[in-house]
Amino acid sequence: MTQLISTNPATGDTVWDGPEATAAEVAAAVGRARAAFPDWGDRPRQDRIDAVKRYQAALKARAPEIALAISRETGKAPWETTAELGAMQGKVDISIRAYDERTGERTADTAFGRATLRHRPHGVAAVLGPFNFPGHLPNGHIVPALLAGDTVVFKPSEEAPLTGQLMADCLAEADLPEGVFNLVQGGRDTGAALLDQPIDALMFTGSGAAGAHFRRKFADDPHVILALELGGNNPLVVWDAADAEAVAGIIVQSAFITTGQRCSCARRLILPQGAQGDAILEAVMALVARLTFAPHDSDPEPYAGPLISARAAGQALDALQRRVDAGARVLLPASRIDGLSDAFVSPGIIDATGIEIEDEEIFAPFLTVTRVADFDAAIQAGNATRYGLSAGLVSDDPANWDRFIRRIRAGVVNFNRPTTGAAGDMPFGGLGASGNHRPSAYYAADYCAYPVASFEADAVKSIEGEIRGLR
Repeated sequence: MTQLISTNPATGDTVWDGPEATAAEVAAAVGRARAAFPDWGDRPRQDRIDAVKRYQAALKARAPEIALAISRETGKAPWETTAELGAMQGKVDISIRAYDERTGERTADTAFGRATLRHRPHGVAAVLGPFNFPGHLPNGHIVPALLAGDTVVFKPSEEAPLTGQLMADCLAEADLPEGVFNLVQGGRDTGAALLDQPIDALMFTGSGAAGAHFRRKFADDPHVILALELGGNNPLVVWDAADAEAVAGIIVQSAFITTGQRCSCARRLILPQGAQGDAILEAVMALVARLTFAPHDSDPEPYAGPLISARAAGQALDALQRRVDAGARVLLPASRIDGLSDAFVSPGIIDATGIEIEDEEIFAPFLTVTRVADFDAAIQAGNATRYGLSAGLVSDDPANWDRFIRRIRAGVVNFNRPTTGAAGDMPFGGLGASGNHRPSAYYAADYCAYPVASFEADAVKSIEGEIRGLR
């Protein structure tokens, strides 16, 4: 039996270890979920609300423990993981409201009878969790799915199995019926075994390449609902903004928060040619120099921690070097940080103006600058990607925003705020290689249940008068 080991990327210390689920164990988990589905889906909705409320209470009671576990597994600073636990608790109330607004049941009287709209759960939902928000992001699928009446098989990221186990413990404390929620731990083979089972929905947050693979795999299974949130090569445009220091704060928080490991991080900074763009870059460099990258338990608390692993750091540095080899000019060199583990990397900034580079997301604190001559060219450069998750505009001119919001292609578009900002009671997701038009967050209710439209009458009555052409 293969053993799964989770380590602290800042220290290399083991955080969790346990066996990976075998294909037979995965099949058994799906079987339990299938057996539990009819009863769970048929229960009064209040029963399901009460269950997720009990889960919410367990999360609240264990929030410090789970936040510390996420910091240890991912290296994220305590200020971030504490916020993540708050978002997980808040997701319960948001999901209840979303179900009522987005799905639920509605009835209207018509000339042909009572028209009723109901929503029914799909069945067994497979949830594959990411490492960057190992609690919040899968939680955003699991809670709406349970509310809708789906049963769940959850495979956490192999980089954060302890977080997944603690979530499962909280759901166990919620006293769900047997088989409604099932945890399987493991890596790629475990995930593949899960997707080979007769599931009804796949809910996934991760890379564009993985999302493309899932679309191909389920091309002949249209009944399997795919909810895919796949990251992005996100643009941040700065135009007609006079306060360079204020602009720098928005840029830094867009590009380098969570060590660049947010799917909504700005990867491309589009600036005007000339003195205004130069001043902004100078302010960004000055602010980046003040950022602290250190282990989560450092004193004082750091801005951010390491990447998820030394391997991820090496891959990111290699990807950045390929862009430099293609002709990009280094403005701020990225490197591993002296005295810290090989998972730590410093922020890097390159200028790729006029250079053809690969249209791929680097999940690290790296930023690519492009300088353009006019605002139309800035929008065009922003849309020059196969992705479409997030985008942002920083400008003193509201007229620029009016043009930008109409022309930029992305699912989350912010004005004078970081690209990483997103409200839990709004949809979150993108288009193109960033997803399949099933935004999560508030709109998760949409893909957790399907609509059923009915005409209804309380008694059997003749409709012969509706039949034309009778003799």
